[in-house]
Amino acid sequence: MRTSRRAFISVFAVGAALAVTACSPPTSEGTTTTNSPAASGSSAAADAKTATSAAAFGGMEALVAAAKAEGQLNVIALPPDWANYGELISTFSTKYGIKVNSAQPDGSSQDEVNAVKQLKGTDRAPDVLDMGAAVTVANTDLYAPYQVATWADIPDAQKEATGLYVQDYGGYMSIGYDSAKVPDVTSVADLLKPEYKGKVALNGDPTAANAALNGVMMASIANGGSVDDITKGVDFFGKLKKAGNFIPVQATSATVKNGTTPVVFDWDYLSAAAKKQVPTWKVFVPKESVLGGYYNQAINKDAPHPAAARLWQEFLFSDEGQNLWLKGGARPVRMDAMTKAGTIDATAAAALPPVEGTPVFMSVDQSAKASEALKTSWQKAIS
Repeated sequence: MRTSRRAFISVFAVGAALAVTACSPPTSEGTTTTNSPAASGSSAAADAKTATSAAAFGGMEALVAAAKAEGQLNVIALPPDWANYGELISTFSTKYGIKVNSAQPDGSSQDEVNAVKQLKGTDRAPDVLDMGAAVTVANTDLYAPYQVATWADIPDAQKEATGLYVQDYGGYMSIGYDSAKVPDVTSVADLLKPEYKGKVALNGDPTAANAALNGVMMASIANGGSVDDITKGVDFFGKLKKAGNFIPVQATSATVKNGTTPVVFDWDYLSAAAKKQVPTWKVFVPKESVLGGYYNQAINKDAPHPAAARLWQEFLFSDEGQNLWLKGGARPVRMDAMTKAGTIDATAAAALPPVEGTPVFMSVDQSAKASEALKTSWQKAIS
């Protein structure tokens, strides 16, 4: 449960209005051609920087060879306990013999973009980015278009037409709680009961942190509001504060472990990670308020390791990479296609918190509107 990683991020479903026209990529990671480019040298680097798919580079074998020749990959703002990124990084590194340099693991999406701009032309610049929607769509001039081999499996509404950015994993806003300290939560309204006195927290300040803002929005939807109206959520937290149930303490893995915050509003995959430290921790997604969100992958167009950057994307969107995100409690973007194909990790999928009801997603504009509303109403409600 971290706030700095995703502060000021608006999460949303990109929307069908992107008018995607999908190309037909290779269907297997083993696709090769006989006239692949050299794995090293300036010509290969130039090809990698402009390659829009593995096939365009000469096939997966050529891409793997070029990435191995580069020998390194720079990632940024990827905490090892965020959606299982620790295992994703170590698996990729071992699989291809490529050193992964992980910078600012607790950084925000804006930190990623800042690093791309400030480190441009150096070998320390990020090769790849993992960002929330608002930051993603505001910086498209920084990305290189690329379509992974599994491109056809990714829903049209979850990818930019040319591959400038693609949604990768996501989840739903949830209520995590220590079942040894509080009764089972069956609805958002339950949290107003005396049994939850001094126990309910958010993952950060909703005027600054995305997870917290979405927590207030989830409460709003559950109380008759909508993605266009966060006021009902503000009112709800005002009632929680008046009842003595809400505590203005930022929930972290440490506060969950020591029992300071036994009930937390957070993304389901982040909350699920608490089970490792608190075996009695449960995650509940209220059916009256199913609020979802995804993050986005993009390649730095000036990546110092362009082949490794593209190989990383191929790995993340492969069955192996998608299942590793799933193992971390996040819902991979190819989940439906993999379920139909029988390649999904059934055990990991079964461990996801059950979700009933119709999911809703905030657009960038709706998130910005909600954030603006909180600036004038939040402190007044909980003071």
